[in-house]
Amino acid sequence: MDLVAGIDAGTQSLKVVVYDAAGQAIVAAASAPLELSSGSDGSREQRPADWVAALHACFSALDPGIRANIAALAVSGQQHGFVPVDAAGEVLAPAKLWCDTSTSAECVQIMDAVGGPARTIELAGNPVLTGYTASKLPWTKAHRPEAYARLATILLPHDYLNFVLTGQRFCEYGDASGTGWLDVRTRTWSNELLRATDPDRDLAECLPPIAGPDALFGVDPATAAALGIPAAAKVAVGGGDNMMAAIGTGCVVPGRLAMSLGTSGTLFAYSDTPVVDPEGAWAAFCSSTGGWLPLICTMNCTVVTEQVAKAFGFSTRDGDAHLRATAPGAEGLVMLPFLNGERTPDLPHGKGVLAGLDTTNMTPAHLYRAAMEGATYSLKYGYDAFVRAGMQFDRIVLTGGGSNSAEWRQLVADVFGLPVEVPVQAEGAAFGAALQALWALGRSRGDAASIHDITDRHVALEASLSARPDPARSQAYASAYTRYLRHLDAITPLQRG
Repeated sequence: MDLVAGIDAGTQSLKVVVYDAAGQAIVAAASAPLELSSGSDGSREQRPADWVAALHACFSALDPGIRANIAALAVSGQQHGFVPVDAAGEVLAPAKLWCDTSTSAECVQIMDAVGGPARTIELAGNPVLTGYTASKLPWTKAHRPEAYARLATILLPHDYLNFVLTGQRFCEYGDASGTGWLDVRTRTWSNELLRATDPDRDLAECLPPIAGPDALFGVDPATAAALGIPAAAKVAVGGGDNMMAAIGTGCVVPGRLAMSLGTSGTLFAYSDTPVVDPEGAWAAFCSSTGGWLPLICTMNCTVVTEQVAKAFGFSTRDGDAHLRATAPGAEGLVMLPFLNGERTPDLPHGKGVLAGLDTTNMTPAHLYRAAMEGATYSLKYGYDAFVRAGMQFDRIVLTGGGSNSAEWRQLVADVFGLPVEVPVQAEGAAFGAALQALWALGRSRGDAASIHDITDRHVALEASLSARPDPARSQAYASAYTRYLRHLDAITPLQRG
């Protein structure tokens, strides 16, 4: 029996799922928590060694008989992180993550060096936004010069786990397009942007080769033995968590729209051609399946609802009751949920704002609703840019931890005015990685099935979790969203100053 495994290394935890393609069922799953180191300067870092420890812990929790039948696996990883590695493969410093806003000044410096944001988009299809990998290099040069001097290879989190699994250094187009250096139109590195990042060093020498979407690598024998998987197991290229979630939700053909409600919120759609906005209203990423993945990312999603629940001493599992006890619009209470700074809208130094407090809405339930609504409105703000560009969608496929909330699913349907569907496999990124491994393994054996064929066969929807827009609530949310936009317009000059 051939099984495939998907590994999802996120901000809060590392998860592993093992999938039996013949039986179309997840046969095992494990999860291990990860710690996040936060600084008042906006820094957000993790130790790559913790990812490796979590990986081993997860595999140790799986039945040995299941591990022994894993034929292929792939990694999904949080995007944009920077893992500096020396020539011997040693990690030189903690990994700065996607949600790290301490390097926002370096973003501006890089773009100014090539002529500004518009020129940057001409060169790569994207501006260098806060959190992107490029900005972390000059920061490291200034603040960790010893590590920078010994830097041999620039790896993203998912690249580093692939290195641990295979002993080889490589990247892939989807995750690489989130560095800020890849010209997504031509799928080649922009030498001009690399020079702008560090004019005194050839950073191209530090970039690993880019592997194709169906590439397979052998697993390192010692690692295979430690994980309890066959020495003949193969490692597919994997990708960024959003790229893998696109596979796990079936968002691999045009017209599909997927939304992930995790620590960050993302909204993405597949395209056969590059979809670049000259104003940089969305991320013009490549997919990990040979196409492109225009994407909206917010830096504050479930992290906001979790913070509110923690502040008032209840669990997010009880959050739906608070939503049911309050009306759409939270009685006029508005939250701009920018606790980690924000990417959409582009406010890297943004802070959370509560507005509209009065004697009726100053309750834990109203604040929890305002947090959930605010996180959703930030995604709607990005979605509006998609619509203005002429993109059309007939449904939203929802994944991530927030999709477990019936009230949040209904809120999304009502705010966006679209039906919401949820895959049977809730761990979209980990499941997507498993499906990519299945696809690549099949191709290596002569199976001509496309990635769309694979997702059509294996991505099933859970009918009981679907939601349909309610016209009355949609109207109420439309008014509340307008109020959110007014407050956003008012605070933007202050938070950009």
